[in-house]
Amino acid sequence: MGEDSLLRILEMQEERFYKIAYAYLRNEQDALDAYQELVYRALKHGHKVREPAFMTTWLVRVLINICLDMKKKQQTTITLDAVQEPAKYDTSTVELSELLAQLSPAEQELIYLKYVEDLKNQDIAVRQNIPEGTVKSRIHTTLRKLRSFWKEERG
Repeated sequence: MGEDSLLRILEMQEERFYKIAYAYLRNEQDALDAYQELVYRALKHGHKVREPAFMTTWLVRVLINICLDMKKKQQTTITLDAVQEPAKYDTSTVELSELLAQLSPAEQELIYLKYVEDLKNQDIAVRQNIPEGTVKSRIHTTLRKLRSFWKEERG
């Protein structure tokens, strides 16, 4: 795939990639940094993707890996920006973000694929290389866990 085609995909999917990054990082500047790193890595390594049809899937996976790496770094050092960031969203959004943050990265990815990307269980199974029944049970278990977290928060 040529550089022009790759840049066109990145431009067309920019908002989607930003939303993915923000869902993981919960910080506007970090999400923008993750997108910028995605563009860099895509231009550097995008030629390695053998099937152009899988380019967007590859880009999403690279972005998720970037976000997970950034989260690991954030856990080891607390930045002043994170402490002082003002609340920009209503409390229900913040509350949901806090509940989602309690999930493992794998559970967060599953919820993201199902409810943000709006993928069918079969598509998630193919993407994660697991049986569809496993996807269903993991979604069920993860939603039960979220309900439990929510009930604990409510008292």
